[in-house]
Amino acid sequence: MLNRNVAPKIYSPIEFEYNLPDCHQVRFANGIQLYYYTDSIQPIVQLELVFKAGLWYESQAAQASATGALLKNGTSSKTAFQINEWIEQYGASVKVSVGVDLASITISCLTKHLSKMLPLVYELLTDAQYPQEELAIYQQNAKQRLSVNLLKTDFTANRKIDEFLFGFKHPYGRYVNASDYDNLHPDLLKSFLKKYYQSANCTLFMAGSFSEEDIQLIQEVFGMNAWNDATPVQASSISMESEAQHKHRIPHDEKSVQGSIRLASLFPTKHHPDFYPMIVLNTVFGGYFGSRLMSNIREEKGYTYGIHSYMYNHMQQSAYLITTEAGKDVCEAAIEEIYREMQLLRDEIIPEEELELVKNYLLGTILGDLDGSFQIMQRWKNLILNGFTKSRFEQNIEIYKTITSTKLAELANTYYKPELFYDVVVA
Repeated sequence: MLNRNVAPKIYSPIEFEYNLPDCHQVRFANGIQLYYYTDSIQPIVQLELVFKAGLWYESQAAQASATGALLKNGTSSKTAFQINEWIEQYGASVKVSVGVDLASITISCLTKHLSKMLPLVYELLTDAQYPQEELAIYQQNAKQRLSVNLLKTDFTANRKIDEFLFGFKHPYGRYVNASDYDNLHPDLLKSFLKKYYQSANCTLFMAGSFSEEDIQLIQEVFGMNAWNDATPVQASSISMESEAQHKHRIPHDEKSVQGSIRLASLFPTKHHPDFYPMIVLNTVFGGYFGSRLMSNIREEKGYTYGIHSYMYNHMQQSAYLITTEAGKDVCEAAIEEIYREMQLLRDEIIPEEELELVKNYLLGTILGDLDGSFQIMQRWKNLILNGFTKSRFEQNIEIYKTITSTKLAELANTYYKPELFYDVVVA
């Protein structure tokens, strides 16, 4: 019997063993790879089709995002209404997401309805027509959203910091203007669909409850023959033209009482040995609610409701970003405090108690991310798309458990130099 008078032992996440369950893979007849992980807890399934079809690959602004946004808006035999009615009839979801590097189509449904969703998505991929009337509605709505967003300081700040960091001609620094939407036409979107949403440029990830028969069904729909252009896609090399001036103050609205602050620097990709150790240092600095930036600038100074630092996860070039909104009268003071916190991390060793708290936070987050087949498959997807194996996951756990304050001080002295950062205030 359990003795409820004795409290259970408390374990630190550092003491746990972390195991990423193996995923399985199968190569279809047309070369498409399916990676999958299954459990039998709930009769649901999620299938994600991932393509190299992000903003990096578009020939003109707004082409990639519009191709994804309008994918479900009509084929030769179905209207947008009929497509959405079919999806809703089965309580399913088909979501299209377009990022800077990748685009994905995610099917979520009851396992028994997967057979109804697969032919529909195949039809969308191979026969999307991009009707002019649907495109016109999209253009009008997109321009209206843009005009509203341009009134917001944070939207403008996000656009400008990327432009200064990467250069406007670079896919990571380019942003859309209203005139770019006017230049869209159905043939432009169809050509992008055929060139990039195709069998030689597709990787599949599936999680949930399913059988071998379901995998066979996926192969019959997507994996038997080549579809669309079926030509391997390689990311071209595009040079960056970063802004020479690092400090920018951009007037936005004289009546506003708040300004948007962005600080950013270029940073190596995930393949650099410093990337994952920097996740630990970033967490100390501004990566969670108990971070130094939050403790100083939010809790002590009261300059902002929240401040965070991030590491971009772009595939071709990463970056480091610090973001917050503050009162106009304290924007410069907030920036001074950000740089002061950088200097403290360069000059002083992080106390062991603080470092242990951050390690527990990071490792505890990973424990949550390994709870369920969808989360496990998401971990595998991130590894696979970046060219990593399971050993990368194991190495990261070891880094989080064993990294020292001395190593973090070395990283701070390499990457937390004010001269590396662009700082922008839009107010």
